[in-house]
Amino acid sequence: MYVILVVLVLFIAALLFLLALVRMAVRNVRKRQAMAVRLAAAEARAEQAEQAKRSQAEASAALTTVLPAILAEERAPRRVA
Repeated sequence: MYVILVVLVLFIAALLFLLALVRMAVRNVRKRQAMAVRLAAAEARAEQAEQAKRSQAEASAALTTVLPAILAEERAPRRVA
């Protein structure tokens, strides 16, 4: 009788231990999923910022090719009256 009681206590302890492991694994999976969502959002924001920076640089380069800078060597000296 006492042997059955000890085996039953050990079996319940093992079940509780396995339940704790499963709960911990589920919690880790949920954390990783939430982290993946946040990472994807941050990646999308960074990509949008990079695209905006790239398009701004292209617009600046296009403006520079349309209106080239006036070089000092090309200008004649100023006449002072």
